[in-house]
Amino acid sequence: MKVLNSYFVLSNGVKIPKIGFGTWQIKPGEDTYNAVSLALANGYRHIDTAEGYKNEASVGKAIRDSGLRREEVFITSKLESHIKTYEGAQAAFNKTLKALGTDYLDLFIIHAPWPWSEIGKNCNKGNVEAYKAMEEFYMLGKIRAIGVSNFEIEHLENIIKNCDIVPHVNQIGHFIGIDHKAVIEYCEEREIFIVAYSPLGIGYLLTNPTINEMAEKYEVSAAQICIRYLLQKGMAPIPKSVHEDRMIQNTEVDFVIKEEDMEVLDNVKGDPRRWE
Repeated sequence: MKVLNSYFVLSNGVKIPKIGFGTWQIKPGEDTYNAVSLALANGYRHIDTAEGYKNEASVGKAIRDSGLRREEVFITSKLESHIKTYEGAQAAFNKTLKALGTDYLDLFIIHAPWPWSEIGKNCNKGNVEAYKAMEEFYMLGKIRAIGVSNFEIEHLENIIKNCDIVPHVNQIGHFIGIDHKAVIEYCEEREIFIVAYSPLGIGYLLTNPTINEMAEKYEVSAAQICIRYLLQKGMAPIPKSVHEDRMIQNTEVDFVIKEEDMEVLDNVKGDPRRWE
């Protein structure tokens, strides 16, 4: 079975496509609508958005216009990072449903453990409040799976200790070279699935000499090596592109990287991202 038509299974039994389509930094309106429409036309069935991206309405319209049944598309959205109250999370979730034009989400996650404007701030109490609101929507069947994003071990422990449902997902920026070993091992032990955003290191990994040597060896692109690497680690990458040829190429990853070559890639070190 081709990777694009296969799934990982979350701890609650919900199936999540092995490859998703990210919409971060795609402008709302025509740009997002066209990108998501192309992604769906080329077989993507997981679309990742967020209220913070300001493109939920465009994502929802593209999904509705695709002709696909709602249950055929796995939709992820996120609670904005600064919302840290029970009531605020309730209102934000309902706003997201309205923007997307759907009556349920497949996955809803807290975008970050702290507001992006106050990185590192202790929001333990607020994260618990927000997550409890999400738990209620989950129990009502309005969310099929709930989780978090950008959470480190201390943030995950706070949720697990004070809430009823262990997060089904932790979405993190993960790719060849970055060291998330501790949080990944923690998540694996607790059956918290890793969704990997920025699998290409926001494009900077594509010039890495080791990755390019590996791409030449397997007669694929550097991007395909980056995506395949994560799949073999048991994670679901969500690459983003507005170019149809790259969208298609990013899903053509049915080759297997040999174990010894995975070890070579494991030894690539450093975070090439430039937060702009």
